[in-house]
Parts: sequence; C-alpha cells; structure tokens
Amino acid sequence: MADRLWHCCIVCALLISLTSCGEPQPIFRSNKQLHMYGREMAQQEIESCRKKVERTGLQPGVRQSANAATGAILGLTLGGAVGASAGVVGGLPGVMIGAAAGSGLGMVVGLLGGTFKPLEPEPAYGDAVTRCLKEKGYEVSGWE
Repeated sequence: MADRLWHCCIVCALLISLTSCGEPQPIFRSNKQLHMYGREMAQQEIESCRKKVERTGLQPGVRQSANAATGAILGLTLGGAVGASAGVVGGLPGVMIGAAAGSGLGMVVGLLGGTFKPLEPEPAYGDAVTRCLKEKGYEVSGWE
C-alpha cells in the first residue's frame, strides 16, 4: 500500500510540474486607458513591459512547482505528527501506522494546496513591470 501511495505522489508531482508553466499576470484596475484600448491591447502592453524588464536581467522568479513542493513538505511534516498522535491509542504499531498514513495524506493535500497558491513574481521584477505599465497609463492592483 505504501508503494502505491508513493507512485501516486510521484505521478501527481510530475503532472503538476508539467502543467506549471504559467507566469503571474498583473491585475488591472478599471481606468480610462483600459476602457479606451481594451484587454487585448493591455495584454500586448504587458508583454512589451515584460520584455523590457527582462532585458535588464530581472526574471519573474516564480514557479508553481516550488509552491507545490513547499506545500508537500509542510503537509508531510504536519500530517505525520497528527497521524502519530492519533495512533497513540494503538501503541507503537498504531503510532507508526498513523504517522505513515498522516504523512502520505498530508503530503498529497499539501502538494495540491501549494499548486493552487496564487503566484506572485519576484518583488523587483513585479515593481519594474508595474512601473512600466503605470507609465503607459494602466493601474495595477496586484498579481494573479
């Protein structure tokens, strides 16, 4: 059973790492510039600002797989602790089974939870892109 759980976790991690190529996007406040030119032009301006900022050497620096890995490690640790304490009633075998089950479940939940954590770019990169967009007349209220 433990082998099957590990195989499932490895498959989930691979799938998540393959699908986690998206970059964070700025969220625009509704203003005159956005209404006048529309979302399509705003998207072109985002790409223009990204390229300008990346030419300076700054990178977005955010990877969804890193969020997922952090969530998995936290889930593994906390799940193991909770599972072990729940298994105290069954003695040493109960503690071991509880810790293993809690760790496995915690890792899967943490992995999935970390995957859906909102993405934010490195602060310097985000500030530079925001400044560029502001110079073009857009108002950025955050990142998603």
